[in-house]
Amino acid sequence: MGRTIFRPLDGILLLDKPAGLSSNQALQDVRRLFRAEKGGHTGALDPLATGLLPLCFGEATKIAGLLLGGRKAYEAEVVLGLTTDTDDADGLPLRERPVTALDRATIEAALQPFLGRIRQRPPIYSALKQGGEPLYAKARRGEVIEVPEREVEVDAIELLSLDGPRLRLAVTCGSGTYIRSLARDLGEVLGCGGHIAALRRTWVEPFRSPDMATMDQLQQLAMAGEAALEARLLPVEAGLLSHFPALALDPDQARRLGQGQVLPITGMAPAETINITDLNGRSLGLGELREDGSLRPKRLFRWASAQ
Repeated sequence: MGRTIFRPLDGILLLDKPAGLSSNQALQDVRRLFRAEKGGHTGALDPLATGLLPLCFGEATKIAGLLLGGRKAYEAEVVLGLTTDTDDADGLPLRERPVTALDRATIEAALQPFLGRIRQRPPIYSALKQGGEPLYAKARRGEVIEVPEREVEVDAIELLSLDGPRLRLAVTCGSGTYIRSLARDLGEVLGCGGHIAALRRTWVEPFRSPDMATMDQLQQLAMAGEAALEARLLPVEAGLLSHFPALALDPDQARRLGQGQVLPITGMAPAETINITDLNGRSLGLGELREDGSLRPKRLFRWASAQ
């Protein structure tokens, strides 16, 4: 195979990540298919996990942080009775305990303390950094790791099914919540331990009903040509969360903002993040409207300077 020649490409792809690939491996495989010069993902999924992984290319990488901080939803299969060092089925067994007969009422009662703002200890095998190094790197060397608890938010947990020691959960949560930790801690509340056997991310804000593409589908489209691939890309604006207020600028204002100037704005409430558009509704990027009525650019897209 010849050397891949990469090209400028802007947009967002909603990938249905397969099990067995890290998020970065999936990103790089898709990036090569599209020949995109620049790419990034918006919150890692474990290799075991499947489901929605938004990939940002080109100018879309400027808003990847917004997607990273958005709310997310998962479906998880939890196996009770066994704890592992990774809190999922990919890890080494640590302790096996008997599972007493459990009914829905018992499980649902045990889940209640995990709703709302809770304290959670992330897994030691995670990408969180300590001393500038990912925790998983320290764990693989056998270092003893103390992972501090942190506050996360869990909006909803639904018990979808219960079959002996196996149960399926639907979880809606905020950024930074580990479903592996939730399974581990639920197992401890029940007195038997537990781990994640399967995990699927079903949506990420603002993509609540995502039209995801699998790796196989993308490879088939690539055989049909790059135009077929590019048709799967969403515009950069699709990644802007709808609750950000929008402000339309006339051509002169847009030109001045694109040059980095501060603009006086009247008749609009201050906001830390504003979706700035042109008169046709195309997003030019993000800005901040301060208390004094000054609009300051934060992260503008490349085309903002071409106004």
